[in-house]
Amino acid sequence: MCLAIPVQVVELRGESGAIVELDGIRKEISLALLDTVQVGDYVILHVGYALSKLDPEEAARTLELFAALSARQPA
Repeated sequence: MCLAIPVQVVELRGESGAIVELDGIRKEISLALLDTVQVGDYVILHVGYALSKLDPEEAARTLELFAALSARQPA
């Protein structure tokens, strides 16, 4: 099973790259599969590639679900 997660674009790099952030962790990714992405947009990230843009409300709901699942895991 593969998992794609919502991340927020914090910096654009060149024509098809970006820095994204999730919980304070930043990572450089590829935007090659998308046409227009701006700083502040949320994207769905899978294996280093942004697959699609996501509206901020949906991103927040999804991240809340991930946080709730994580909290339920035994330490």
